[in-house]
Amino acid sequence: MRILVVEDEADLNLLLCKVLTRAGYTVDGCMDGEEAELHLMGAEYDGILLDVMLPKKDGYTLVQELRAKGADTPVLFLTARDSVADRVRGLDLGGDDYLVKPFDFDELLARIRAMTRKHAGQRTNRFTAGDLVLDVEARRVTRGGEEIPLLPKEFSILEYLMRNKEKVVSREQIEDRIWNYEFTGSSNNVDGYMSRLRKKIDEGRPHRLIHTLRGVGWVLREPPEDGEGTP
Repeated sequence: MRILVVEDEADLNLLLCKVLTRAGYTVDGCMDGEEAELHLMGAEYDGILLDVMLPKKDGYTLVQELRAKGADTPVLFLTARDSVADRVRGLDLGGDDYLVKPFDFDELLARIRAMTRKHAGQRTNRFTAGDLVLDVEARRVTRGGEEIPLLPKEFSILEYLMRNKEKVVSREQIEDRIWNYEFTGSSNNVDGYMSRLRKKIDEGRPHRLIHTLRGVGWVLREPPEDGEGTP
């Protein structure tokens, strides 16, 4: 999942990016409202961590304009302004949650999971497809009860596929959601990761879950209920 961090305190911005990266997120960081707008024009994000008091354009205005354009990206306000009026204003303008500084990073991560889970229509942090289970909080994947060790990028790609189960996702969509602006590799990187991921998830199994659509992308599908289908 790709998160945008908009925070004008340089040390906190860097720390937030490090914490989220260690938690498995793809992260872009910026330090003012106008820079955040440019990021949002150039990429799709699964969530935004947004300070209220920002240079050039404040967080309230940014969210108000975002919602006016029809964007529903989840927004978690991070701010030292802790009055009820401030919280109400942020939520009424289109924010999804509000966390007052200083905050505990475990709570922050839990709120991000809850916010993105709600946006995806999920009630838990676990995604399933047949006997495949991905636990976002535990960063654990099993199939048929057997744990499957994945590299961080492999986990992120599988999570994206499972969040979009039965939908075809393209190479470009995977690049956009899994790699940040610092990525300088080629699109062949995605093909390599997908090849290794498919082997780990499907090799030796009676039914494939990850399917390739040549020239289009990939799709993760539930196995057929009648036990028939492509082995």
